[in-house]
Amino acid sequence: MAMYRYLAVGCILLTLAACARLQPPAAGITATTSSSTSTLFSSSIVGSPRGTAEISRSTPSAVTSTAGSLTATSEQTGTASSSGGATNRPLSQNAFVEVTRRDMPGVVQVTNEQVRLTTFGGNVVPAGVGTGIVIDDQGHILTNDHVVRGAQRLLITTAEGNKQYPARLVGVDPRSDLAILKVAGAHLQPLPLGDSSQLQVGEWVVAIGNALALPGGPTVTTGVISALNRTVQEPGTGNIAGPYLFGVIQTSAPINPGNSGGPLVNLQGQVVGINTLAAGGLEPGGLQAQGIGFAIAINTARHIAQLLIKDGHVTYAYLGVLVTTSNAAIDRRLGLPDTPGIVVIRTEPNSPASRAGIQAGDIITQIGTTTITSDSDLAEALIELKPNQRVPITWVVARTGQKITRTVTLGETTS
Repeated sequence: MAMYRYLAVGCILLTLAACARLQPPAAGITATTSSSTSTLFSSSIVGSPRGTAEISRSTPSAVTSTAGSLTATSEQTGTASSSGGATNRPLSQNAFVEVTRRDMPGVVQVTNEQVRLTTFGGNVVPAGVGTGIVIDDQGHILTNDHVVRGAQRLLITTAEGNKQYPARLVGVDPRSDLAILKVAGAHLQPLPLGDSSQLQVGEWVVAIGNALALPGGPTVTTGVISALNRTVQEPGTGNIAGPYLFGVIQTSAPINPGNSGGPLVNLQGQVVGINTLAAGGLEPGGLQAQGIGFAIAINTARHIAQLLIKDGHVTYAYLGVLVTTSNAAIDRRLGLPDTPGIVVIRTEPNSPASRAGIQAGDIITQIGTTTITSDSDLAEALIELKPNQRVPITWVVARTGQKITRTVTLGETTS
């Protein structure tokens, strides 16, 4: 299993020598800080009781000034291929320069300041550095949730480094690892948002971000779209596995700590992804991972951003189970029937699952039309469903081996 890490930089002092990752090195598909046992019990799938965000598909975009509504208009640069793939025009020798010059003003550094206790008391000091993008002329900035997590104060620094502003946290969605900040009176330049559904493997992209929080402004790297629609799991905390990200873009553009929340842009200068994770340095088996980074597709991020601006949170469908993927070893250990699916470790009291009669040890095999073979299948199925939606669920009863299908009304949870 591959190991992935967040791309924020943690700094006690804003010097390169003092830098360390904001979050401890941890996993993607599985967390590097977790044992194989801890990764089995993925509580991120169901959350706490309290809806599903549908991923909208939009046209290639430039953000309008309407707060809470990120609409799109087509833009052309005439220098390179569009987000729909290569054209017959040759790649301009200065294409990367042109994209960088156009987009750099809309990229900001996000500094996460937290209280640190010293012998002289508590001081608010920089605890982490990431990147953000300006998405409208109302001062809204999109970044990763893990960049702003735990902040007592947030500061935004422009790409030129000569202007700094305090930022207000508008809302976070840990399940999608996205957050919205707002800066008042800064007159920042918004970046145009593209259409990630039109991306093609092999298409050129540019990553911009504050790699290692190096002084002098953001770093620019280039690469291609390596793969589309990846599913990766974010780093977890302790025995709690991180959330799954779906429909993720894989890129060969080098992205490093400090790039978290920064833009992955096409050669029209449109943002097509939010850089979030990279493969860890040394993978299991001693293999060195290179050129494997992941960005949240902008079509997903745009929709989440709209909800965060509007409501300050995102709601998801809630079933109320803690699960692990079924396999022969687990089935033998727990005395369960050998059935592909996910084993229920616990059902939350008074949850949709418990009211339907699903109990610990039962094996869920299908939700709606989705066959469930892993905990990531369950997470993805719930993202596609809505709170209060009635959906048939099939499971195998541990005690008897009986297969049951019942229509369950899903609950609501915030990430």
